[in-house]
Amino acid sequence: MELKGSRRSPAGRDAGLPPEHGADGDATRVVVVVPHLTRRGAGGDDLRRSPEARLDEAVGLVLAIDLKVVSSQLVGLSQVRPATYLGGGKVDEIAGIVKAEEAGLVFVDAPLSPVQQRNLEKAWSAKVIDRTALILEIFGQRARTKEGVLQVELAHLNYQRSRLVRSWTHLERQRGGFGFLGGPGETQIEADRRLIGERIVKIERELEQVKRTRALHRASRKKVPYPVVALVGYTNAGKSTLFNRLTRADVMAQDLLFATLDPTLRAVQLPSGERVILSDTVGFISDLPTQLVAAFRATLEEVIEADLILHVRDMSHEDAEAQAHDVETVLSDLDIDPDDDHRLIEVWNKIDRLDDEGKASLFNTASRREGDARPIPVSALTGEGMDALLAAISQRLSRERVSLRVDLDATDGGGLSWLYRHSEVLERREDSDGRLHLAVRVPPDRAEHIERRFGARRIKGAGGG
Repeated sequence: MELKGSRRSPAGRDAGLPPEHGADGDATRVVVVVPHLTRRGAGGDDLRRSPEARLDEAVGLVLAIDLKVVSSQLVGLSQVRPATYLGGGKVDEIAGIVKAEEAGLVFVDAPLSPVQQRNLEKAWSAKVIDRTALILEIFGQRARTKEGVLQVELAHLNYQRSRLVRSWTHLERQRGGFGFLGGPGETQIEADRRLIGERIVKIERELEQVKRTRALHRASRKKVPYPVVALVGYTNAGKSTLFNRLTRADVMAQDLLFATLDPTLRAVQLPSGERVILSDTVGFISDLPTQLVAAFRATLEEVIEADLILHVRDMSHEDAEAQAHDVETVLSDLDIDPDDDHRLIEVWNKIDRLDDEGKASLFNTASRREGDARPIPVSALTGEGMDALLAAISQRLSRERVSLRVDLDATDGGGLSWLYRHSEVLERREDSDGRLHLAVRVPPDRAEHIERRFGARRIKGAGGG
């Protein structure tokens, strides 16, 4: 069972989403419901994110997989009902909407329990999915590399295992089957649980190999050594557009949630001549399923191991602060200090969407922050602010590295080759007698070795020396 415009994905089959077309040939019709606790019912919960923005994001998630939204609404709650999450009156009201709109799917932007999901499906006579299931479906469609597919599959299997009794009703009706679990209606729940467990173990082994391979690649890059600069940010903050602007690449960049999933790395030459590796990673989102955070840890290790992290923010969004908080939460889960201004640079993107007054206010706010805490306002779309961003990257990286002067005999070809492989050569000058004079930059842990081997001298006031 595939969705319109999508390839067959494990997450989609697992979520039990309806077929791509209804009887009238249109895409699956969806009703979007966004419950939100009122201030009285929230009991002091974080209310920085506006309900309207949550509704817009929920609709965006549905549109990201080419479903047709026929109705969307906010539902205020004073408390969560154990049986149906929503109150009885609202359940009846939505049932009428589902029937009138002939919707085959209802997306409830909340974490539903299996019991709540089953009860709502009975009340609405339609398939019901929650936030986690929809995000898993989107990730399943976006994954292109073997690694991405494995990570999504691991996430959705862990999600499905907790809902086995509800969803895997093989003896009641047929559902889209997994190629690795056999056809539908053939096994009992106990066998399903065993097969899912075996598949999870197999995927985890394969991802361990991915992790080792990535570690080897990172070790190779450290030998070059080019610093790694990772882009992070809320989904749709403009990371891929910025990546394309800086690298002149053609990574998919659309006004679409989770347009990029698999990590992409490209070399970039800074104005100083220094080369860095720029890494574009998956976008974060509020309430990102824990299964995905765990499954994508191999990918996110590119961020963990990065020398510098650019936190890209959409400053034209009304919930920019709440989105920044969500990103910082995920960074903290990865054991990265979001307040480490030496390692993180805030990039305030999409300033082209602001009017003159809003842009002036943004620049004034940025200028009031001191030192490394000062953000860089940019427009990845128009290129405004790129020079300032590149200068900030260069300045921040050079501070953490040591600059050395090295003199070599003309006959020391082996030493020259070693320096080019293991350091960043900033300058090369040759005497009339062929003797070479180099300026190189290296990480601090490599500086002492070069000093001992070549008798190098540190350049004062440059690159941390």
